[in-house]
Amino acid sequence: MTYAFILYNFWSAKRRFMAEKIKKTNAARLLDQKHIVYGLIPYEVSEIELGAEHVAEMLKEPIERVFKTILLRGDKNGLLVGVVPGDKEINLKTIAALSANKKVEPVAVKELLPLTGYIRGGCSPVGMKKPYPVYLHETAMNFDYIFVSAGQRGLQLKIAPKDLVLAVDAKVASLI
Repeated sequence: MTYAFILYNFWSAKRRFMAEKIKKTNAARLLDQKHIVYGLIPYEVSEIELGAEHVAEMLKEPIERVFKTILLRGDKNGLLVGVVPGDKEINLKTIAALSANKKVEPVAVKELLPLTGYIRGGCSPVGMKKPYPVYLHETAMNFDYIFVSAGQRGLQLKIAPKDLVLAVDAKVASLI
């Protein structure tokens, strides 16, 4: 047996072990039901830093590929979801116009769990309690894959943007 063969078997076994330890989230189960390909990528959580910058650092990925999910409330059409690159801020006027609202505001953190089933730092655009309209920032389409929360802290979905659009019926537009 060669050293390369032994090393390959070690890493294959380690990947299988890690995959078996990761419990599927609601988001992952929904993607399974829709036969959408994705990856569940664990990372080390920091209770102090829940932002996308930390996630990108832990994944060793550019921040432009790590997207954050923001739950918003429109004054006319109720709840909606914005998904933007981790280093950008959503433009509230732009998403209000796109969603036929006069204005939108982020939902208070205390409302996040009852409305979505997710907590801050683990809110996924996939598998919320109700299917809210989702708006994905257009730069996502520049990548073959992006990262969004898998529905819990410490776990990301690695997914093709076109598959995310399909999974949540997202509208792609400029949101920043």
